[in-house]
Amino acid sequence: MKADLLKWASHANPLTLKALTLVPSYRVYREMYALLRQSRWWSREELAAYQARALSCLLDHAYENVPYYHRVFEERGLVPGDIQTPGDLALLPFLTKEIVQANLADLKARNYPEAAFEYVRTSGSTGTPMGFYYERGVSRAKEWAFMKTQWDRVGYCFGDRCVILRGHVVDTASSGTYWRRALFGRWLIMSSHQMTEETLPAYIDRIRKFRPRFIHAYPSTAVILARYMREHGIEPFPTVKAVLCGSENLYPWQRSLLAEAFGCRVFSWYGNSEQTVLAGECEESTHYHIFPEYSIVELIGRDGLPVEGPGAMGEVVATNLTNFVCPLIRYRTMDVAVATEKQCPCGRQYPLLEKVEGRLQEFIVTRSGHLISVTPINYESGAFENIRQFQMYQEEMGELIMKVVRKPTYTEEDTQQLTRELRWQLGDEVNVHVRFVDEIPRTRGGKFRYLIQKLPISIGDL
Repeated sequence: MKADLLKWASHANPLTLKALTLVPSYRVYREMYALLRQSRWWSREELAAYQARALSCLLDHAYENVPYYHRVFEERGLVPGDIQTPGDLALLPFLTKEIVQANLADLKARNYPEAAFEYVRTSGSTGTPMGFYYERGVSRAKEWAFMKTQWDRVGYCFGDRCVILRGHVVDTASSGTYWRRALFGRWLIMSSHQMTEETLPAYIDRIRKFRPRFIHAYPSTAVILARYMREHGIEPFPTVKAVLCGSENLYPWQRSLLAEAFGCRVFSWYGNSEQTVLAGECEESTHYHIFPEYSIVELIGRDGLPVEGPGAMGEVVATNLTNFVCPLIRYRTMDVAVATEKQCPCGRQYPLLEKVEGRLQEFIVTRSGHLISVTPINYESGAFENIRQFQMYQEEMGELIMKVVRKPTYTEEDTQQLTRELRWQLGDEVNVHVRFVDEIPRTRGGKFRYLIQKLPISIGDL
């Protein structure tokens, strides 16, 4: 199992190429996973007690060993003992991407050797790129313990066959090689950059012959496959038990399409490269269960205070409890979510997010400055039937450009229907302009952005 885990992690994500390559990493994974197997059924009181102990250890460490936080405590006349509960974190300031970049050297813990620091950089695909540090051999191992715990909920095992559709480039486009086997042949890693009308039949045939139990995908990549299957009346893969979606926001229309095309459960989780928040669905509901062992999560409104009331939307602010080499305390993720006080019937006592709206940069700005989330927009309406690909672009308030890659059947009537549909969904304060393009590129990491937002947006605009 150990050898399997090491290879599995190294192929799972572009950020995990060096993951779990040392025996101590497996030990870290095993210990974290064992804890999570117990704590998932703890009471709220037990989880709160664990979180309080973890927070106390983190703050004591940050005060003693991390220059940036020692300075923050001193400037505010505080000591770690002044913060006894997660609510007391409000005594400390928020941490932003800009602050991290300006103070990165002082965010490194002085009681760790230089070899313990693994430099990581976010892609910046939805905003400002940011560099920070993982603890080498530890951070990734703990992360995969949490991920495995999430996937346990839908029956995932290391020995299962799995198709990977997550932005990989398997070979050059001219080579004609669109996939490769990994993890002793149990993973089929497929290139997402070469999924075209011409190649998709070969993809589908290869998946069907591979007989996977799970599909691990970016939602936007899985949608390409699902739309083709639906349009051509192709039956679901009979062996697939669930589609594991992550690393992009899963929109309602995508969930419906994937469930219909693949004929199985669509499981989604929410996290970030900074490892400040991790939450996932369960066997019983589509609410995101926040791991309290992973981080402390706050939702703040435009005044910087906690949002209140059912359905209140706020920015996710998170304090990681597992990374001591480069602590991120009250980190502003620029993600927007809605919390709920409901209790999940699965029995876990985790705090829940009703839904994740996505990044602040995934909102459309009206002429009057109001924000409209792209999440409720129905991209499966008839207006999109003759569109192969699309992407929204905004650089002026109240003006939205819809870039469209047309199918051969597209007509001027489709343009009119598309404009009417978007006007109905977005309202009169957004003008829609349709522009035709030959292709829509993905990000360097293989992700697809449905909205390119060039206007600066903050939580105060919500």
